[in-house]
Amino acid sequence: MKIDKNIQKPSQTASKQSLANILAQTVKTGIIKSNLIPMFAGLTLALYTYQIDIFEKIPESIFALIGSMLVIGAAGAFNNLYDRDIDSVMERTKYRPTVTGEIKPKAVFWLGILMAIFGLAALALATLLAAFLGFLGLFFYVVPYTMWSKRRTIYNTEIGSISGAMPPLIGWAAIYPDITHPAILGLFVITVIWQMPHFYAIAIRKHDEYKAAKVPMLPVVKGVKRTYIQTNIYLIILIAISFLFGPLSLGLMLVALLLSVLWLLLSIFGYQKMDSEKWAKSMFIFSLVHMTILFSTIIIYSLIGIFFRG
Repeated sequence: MKIDKNIQKPSQTASKQSLANILAQTVKTGIIKSNLIPMFAGLTLALYTYQIDIFEKIPESIFALIGSMLVIGAAGAFNNLYDRDIDSVMERTKYRPTVTGEIKPKAVFWLGILMAIFGLAALALATLLAAFLGFLGLFFYVVPYTMWSKRRTIYNTEIGSISGAMPPLIGWAAIYPDITHPAILGLFVITVIWQMPHFYAIAIRKHDEYKAAKVPMLPVVKGVKRTYIQTNIYLIILIAISFLFGPLSLGLMLVALLLSVLWLLLSIFGYQKMDSEKWAKSMFIFSLVHMTILFSTIIIYSLIGIFFRG
């Protein structure tokens, strides 16, 4: 997602863009990759929870992987297509192929349609529930978030967080079509709540860009102080949610709990000692550390439990 070279020399970069690079930016491959980690966390957690042999679920795992990649890519394509006017104003997005015209709107539309169809079909080959969740994630990202709330309300992040938290549910549902277990509900809600402090931090750092694009992010409309208070409320909720891992694993619960407590402490003491820019940067970095450690721990813990059970 580095765009420094694009910003400095857009015309030269555009002329050298390969079709592969244009497509990669259109479907947002960076977001696809980052969402596969929570998907695998949900998938491996289901294998561990129900003590299912991983080799028995190889086909479902492959379908979940392919389906998730395609559906998330479709969501990125539709988002890029609809947000061309906003993207043309913001510095970090003004050289996306959908803005520069390197790819035509009609091509983006059909790319999104085809990826959605084949992605949902792949998920359906795992389980129908996985496909339904994939559809919900795609729908929430495109309609309630991209087409409505992003431009109209300070709660756009909350609304968009529903689709952002679907990958763990999809991974779990591809293995076991029942998402009522406290562990996966906990992982889903943690993924929902995590997005607010994460994107609030981005919005503070990109305040001027969002303001220029007239996107009503919380820091832009209500200021940093209100964002700080709301961030801490979500972090307290995140701490409470950690206990949902308790019925499955004390170790996972403690990891989730520790990470969330450290994040809250960073928020409180960092806000007192840093300016808003540095505070937002530290919060953004820790958000990445939080999710990387949590998802990696879940995946490793689950795999160890699968291979060394009994």
